[in-house]
Amino acid sequence: MIYDLSISVVPEDEKNASLINRRLFDELRKHASPLPPKEETSFVFVKRSVDARHGRVKIILRYQAYVGEKAGAELGKIPQWKNADGNKTVIIVGSGPAGLFAALKLLEHGIKPVIVERGSSTSKRKRDIALISREGMVNADSNYCFGEGGAGTFSDGKLYTRSNKRGDIGSVLQLFVHFGADKKILTDAHPHIGTDRLPSIINAMCDLIREKGGQVLFDTKCTSLITQEKDGRKTATGIEWQNSASGQSGELFGDGVILATGHSAYDIYKMMAEEAPESLEAKTFAVGVRVEHPRGTIDEIQYHDKNAAEKLGAAEYRVTTQQDGRGVYSFCMCPGGFVVPSASAPDEIVVNGMSAAKRNSAWSNAAMVVETRPEDIPDEYVKEAEEKYRCPAMAGLLWRKHLENLTAINGEGQKAPAQRLVDFLDDKESKDLPKSSYTPGLHSSNLNEWLPTQISSRLKGAFREINGKMKGYICGEALLIATETRTSTPVRILRDKETLECTAISNLYPAGEGSGYSGGIVSSAMDGIRVAEKICNI
Repeated sequence: MIYDLSISVVPEDEKNASLINRRLFDELRKHASPLPPKEETSFVFVKRSVDARHGRVKIILRYQAYVGEKAGAELGKIPQWKNADGNKTVIIVGSGPAGLFAALKLLEHGIKPVIVERGSSTSKRKRDIALISREGMVNADSNYCFGEGGAGTFSDGKLYTRSNKRGDIGSVLQLFVHFGADKKILTDAHPHIGTDRLPSIINAMCDLIREKGGQVLFDTKCTSLITQEKDGRKTATGIEWQNSASGQSGELFGDGVILATGHSAYDIYKMMAEEAPESLEAKTFAVGVRVEHPRGTIDEIQYHDKNAAEKLGAAEYRVTTQQDGRGVYSFCMCPGGFVVPSASAPDEIVVNGMSAAKRNSAWSNAAMVVETRPEDIPDEYVKEAEEKYRCPAMAGLLWRKHLENLTAINGEGQKAPAQRLVDFLDDKESKDLPKSSYTPGLHSSNLNEWLPTQISSRLKGAFREINGKMKGYICGEALLIATETRTSTPVRILRDKETLECTAISNLYPAGEGSGYSGGIVSSAMDGIRVAEKICNI
């Protein structure tokens, strides 16, 4: 028999093996009667989480008890990848989680993946990212959003997802471990890899893809689809590409094309609007700011103990509320992390958050964003989308771009507008700003004067409500940095529910976050796997 058990211990007892063993047998007694002999029972650790509610920090430990049978293995079976035989080739546009995991799935069947990535390899990408912070220079093709591994490579590497109906979360985590991630991600309630460790894991994935006969082409942008009519339908047969380093261009042909381009590839949405405007659908997304506190402030609020963080690590939080008919919620919370410039063009300011594996910086930050529905987009952008693209679904992208351009100041590089939270609530510009992890620099700005009222008013209501539950959240050192606009895409590329092909173009498979079917590393990986499985079964 197998029993699921859960026990709680105080932090100082988390490593006390004899106490934990006694607690587990006490808990097992509630489920199994009579209590089985110890020699017939084994316990397998499943999950760890922290409960800091009610002013008392507890560690929740989940185990599986195996009674009279062999305990399950910690890791599942790793796939057997085959050498690509060349009989079938699939072009994958984008090397983020959806693209990489799709490529790995294709190789299980000997299908050759050809990944076309507009950005650079992680080694060159690191240099391009350094220039953003040091000199305010944004390479439009190699930045925090574009390059080997996608937007997640230089982020916290968060692996928590609720999308358990979309695929096997455990198998995705096991593959990350296989390629170099710490085994802790298999048991942590909110697993993360860390921006300092994720690049080498992505490198290992790409190395295997090449080793098995696949291709990974960096600095290579998809400029258009190649299509032809088949059985009365427009069908994707390949792509046209251009190399940003050499200027060379050419064509690639394959038996299918997977679009896994992420939420920031404006040109891909424009390409789809030109090819098949009916395939695009406006969807809900989010707009807001990133809020940064001294790490100690959040640790004390969550743990109710200044010293608890030494044992438990930097504290996390997750908040959600409703304000005037729209959700307002935290996203991508980075305990002990940094706020980073995530623009994908020189004329915009976009902020995001990341943490190293140890989560040991002096700050903690999170996006605080407002749900934005298609009907919330100002009419002028709907009209522009209709006139420019014959596609009203593009309106959200145009409005998002407007906000990101509005945030930028000519000649200031990637300096971001910022305001103390208390001043934001009082509608006055901050005379000075606290120290921040945002290295390109900040300039004081009254966000109320230019953020849309539908965003700023709901943020104010949310912050006041959050402070009622997290006393001390509103404080003099809390800082708002604008703008946070890339939590998801405003556009979905429609696909058939059965075949997963684009509804307007056969052999074209939209996948991942950029196509509107996932939100985060793990759910994107699962969606890439799902799409690849459909192709493998044709």
